[in-house]
Amino acid sequence: MRETQDWQGVYDFWFPPGLDQAGPEKHRAQILWWFGGGANDAVRPFTPLIAAALAGRLDPWCAISQGRLALILVLDQFPRCVFAGTPAAYAGDPQALALAEAGLRNGHFEALAKPWEKTFAFMPLAHTEGPDHRERLQRVVDLAAQIARDVPPPLQSLYGHSVSQAQGHLDVIGRFGRFPHRNPVLGRSSTDEEQAYISQGDFVHNRRPP
Repeated sequence: MRETQDWQGVYDFWFPPGLDQAGPEKHRAQILWWFGGGANDAVRPFTPLIAAALAGRLDPWCAISQGRLALILVLDQFPRCVFAGTPAAYAGDPQALALAEAGLRNGHFEALAKPWEKTFAFMPLAHTEGPDHRERLQRVVDLAAQIARDVPPPLQSLYGHSVSQAQGHLDVIGRFGRFPHRNPVLGRSSTDEEQAYISQGDFVHNRRPP
């Protein structure tokens, strides 16, 4: 795939047509594709865009709200699909966080009309480790809760799951200050408490929607 591809190709790939009219079963299947590993192989043709985004060559996409969102996807979601289980999965996190925070400041986040758009637009606030992680995750909980209140009733349980996921991540960061499940991947030593948590294996990101 050419590095110069427009943001629209990324956007249309990640958010397939018909979601606006789809029922909860379709939305649940899409969520499982996004977060359950189903997208991993499909994302591989976009791999060159990850390097381009990391190098800043796709920054012009940020001129509009959906372009910013597409770039966030390339930096936040695509590495997790293509490089799962390696440090490269998290390489785009700092840039994705900067883009997400800028979008919250400049109105791009509010300009996104669909709940799934907004969910991915704020996700770097939850994913990116750092000293202000707990405060960012509290904001994610609040944003997710607002989205869950606003979605049509048939989708409320699915977006309620998004709230519980955000709260679960907040609990982990409040307890450990980082995501312990990343320690083996990043070559970090684990405390005894972290090792017990890792051994238990109940990681928030692996929990499935209702």
